[in-house]
Amino acid sequence: MQRAVKTPLEMFYHWEQTTPDKIYLRQAVNGGWDELTWADTADRVRRLAHYLRSKPWPAGSRVSIWSANSRDWIISDLAIMLAGHVSVPLYPGQDPDSARYVLEHSDCQLILCGQFDQSAHADAAIPSHIERVALHGCSIATATSLADICTNQARFDESPLPDLDALFTIIYTSGTTGRPKGVMHLHGTPGYVVPEMAENFLMNEPDSRLFSFLPLAHAAERIVVDMCSIYTGSSVSFSAGQETFAAEIREVQPTFFFAVPRLWIKFKEAIDAKVPAAVQAGFDDAQKLEIATMLGFGSARRIITGSAPCPRDVQQWFFDMNIILRDGYGMTENFIQGCAWLHTDEPILGSVGKPMTDGVDVRVSDAGEIQFRSAGVMAGYYLNLEKTAEVLVDGWYCTGDSGRFDEDGNLYVTGRISEVFKTTKGKFIVPAKVENLFARSPLLAQFCVFGHGRNQPLLMATLSELGREQSEPQLKTELAALLAEINQDLPNHERVEQIFVTPEWTIDNALLTPTLKIKRHQIEERFNAGVETQLGSEPVSRLD
Repeated sequence: MQRAVKTPLEMFYHWEQTTPDKIYLRQAVNGGWDELTWADTADRVRRLAHYLRSKPWPAGSRVSIWSANSRDWIISDLAIMLAGHVSVPLYPGQDPDSARYVLEHSDCQLILCGQFDQSAHADAAIPSHIERVALHGCSIATATSLADICTNQARFDESPLPDLDALFTIIYTSGTTGRPKGVMHLHGTPGYVVPEMAENFLMNEPDSRLFSFLPLAHAAERIVVDMCSIYTGSSVSFSAGQETFAAEIREVQPTFFFAVPRLWIKFKEAIDAKVPAAVQAGFDDAQKLEIATMLGFGSARRIITGSAPCPRDVQQWFFDMNIILRDGYGMTENFIQGCAWLHTDEPILGSVGKPMTDGVDVRVSDAGEIQFRSAGVMAGYYLNLEKTAEVLVDGWYCTGDSGRFDEDGNLYVTGRISEVFKTTKGKFIVPAKVENLFARSPLLAQFCVFGHGRNQPLLMATLSELGREQSEPQLKTELAALLAEINQDLPNHERVEQIFVTPEWTIDNALLTPTLKIKRHQIEERFNAGVETQLGSEPVSRLD
């Protein structure tokens, strides 16, 4: 009797047996593509699984992956499952301190290392007792490599069926407000969530092509690329890096693509730099298709933006180019089984739409918090019963996001409940609401509205590439005009008193999480002295 719910391993067995000669994984190398069929992939997965099973560890031991995206990432993910162990991904940009915390907290036994940003600090980040295995792009010392394992190891040829309720991965959150939390998901979770999600993403067509660029350690990319490819048999192409990304995606022309707002902004800037806005305004449908094809989306059936709000002017620009950029809203904690605009070609700007799959319940509590209930909700936070009890209440996952529904049942995310602050006037400020207004400016890139205990809200922001090209007088004049324009439409208590332009916030300077979310407390703390010095001096001030 076949099980109604299929685990990722069962789908892997299916494609291995039914389409062994179909190309599955494509790695960009030296201007070309190194391709693996399902049979090739299965051979590597089974040899790595044999290696992992040869270790004297109990079933369910933790194995980490610390690597930029490559075909070896998916091979490693499948091999860890097949070996009966639990995967613990690290972000390529994870700082050494939090990486070490995750490895120690999860009791990791082995780490599979590819290219990652902190490789120079590997010895500080990776406890000495943890064995290292090299993947594609690895530059640190390791005990062996996937290439050597695939040459010298025997295959594990059994095809066990995992328990649906057994742990298959611990995905640690990016740690916006503290230590990362380990989100536990079970082998059955993808089977409940992914098939319908992939169908709504139009991935079941024979020509379905995926392109992986955002970190696979991020739940969204792992689910919509790694997991969806395993459930649909879609091919996956991996970029060689930022320098070649544009040419590679243009060549692949994926039928589905997911990215965060910063990438959509860069796509738009690339076209704006080549084609004046006045010329773009006169484009017919054929010319718009040329733009879509130039960006790599000439064959795209679904394009999703998520992780943070996309500036409305940027999203509108894509709409105007006939590139329907659909909002998606989900979390690591619910296997990203949230809301999206999937059932209409006319999304509403600013809304994340309705539940993306059947079986997803969403509500806004009396306190204004968005809450989800579905089969995708996590088993809990690893070794953290207190935090688990805080966010899982009667089967509902409490997101910490504030939101509202419109009269048609479309959901709007209005901010983080924990980020709301009060000015000296006793008025509450929702930072995201005000920040989204400033996102209309092509001169600014990152935003942080703050002002707890101050008379009025203040804004810290970084400059976009266009903003950095402006002369200082011109920049201050334009931003002062923007400030006045936005304040004119805001109630008195929400009007921003001053803009402070700061250097860029990055993962390396600890002002962004590995998933590119801003660390508000750290940003305020870093620049507080400068704010105090220049407060009230002029509408727009520079901070070092």
